[in-house]
Amino acid sequence: KSAETLPSVVFENIQGCSPKCLRMLLENISGLVADDDFTMEVIPEINVAVATFMKSIDTEEFVKKCSQNKRVKKFNMTARLLELTRSIKAENVPASVSTDYITVYFESARNGGGPVSDVQLFPEENSAIITFCDHKGNS
Repeated sequence: KSAETLPSVVFENIQGCSPKCLRMLLENISGLVADDDFTMEVIPEINVAVATFMKSIDTEEFVKKCSQNKRVKKFNMTARLLELTRSIKAENVPASVSTDYITVYFESARNGGGPVSDVQLFPEENSAIITFCDHKGNS
């Protein structure tokens, strides 16, 4: 786990567990408090939730506890560490924005970016996929 990246755990196959229930389940397993110690983002389109820990936690041990938890098993969910990626999806991108503007924006150190290797615009979705030269830029 690197110093500049907060540790995250991906929960897959979450459709049987409401976001509120999942949040409480994670609090029970981790002993931490949602919103204070970790955040959770639900991505319903792919039945996934991502918990990001602001408080120091052994995420490998947490994933192990989750896989042994009877409630997690009952919901048929799985937990794994979120791997580092070089690409991110930007949403609500105005149709008039150029790839050059997006590149310069995401390469800005002030915006937490880094060297960009590729930008793909999807004007029909008002989104873009930005690929960095390494994973450090995607923070």
